[in-house]
Amino acid sequence: MIVDNNTINRLAILAKLQFDEVEMESITSELEKIVLMCEQLKNVDTNGIEPLIYMTNAQNVLRDDVVSQEINHEDALKNAPKRDSDFFRVPKVIESNE
Repeated sequence: MIVDNNTINRLAILAKLQFDEVEMESITSELEKIVLMCEQLKNVDTNGIEPLIYMTNAQNVLRDDVVSQEINHEDALKNAPKRDSDFFRVPKVIESNE
């Protein structure tokens, strides 16, 4: 895979990032190193090696879900900076430029 400015620009658009020229050079060299390392991994002999599903044998200890009413509706809305009869009012945080 060839890592050039077009590749970095496409990735930047997908990740919603912007880079200046200095950052672009740095990211290009770092991404080239990552791609080279991945290419080296293709050459590793993995015959007879079982794929890992989990990295450890540890298991999560989960608690039972128990429904309990810790706070009532009015108390939850009492200190809200903006509210609408039964709901919190929040500003829009996701905008699309497309």
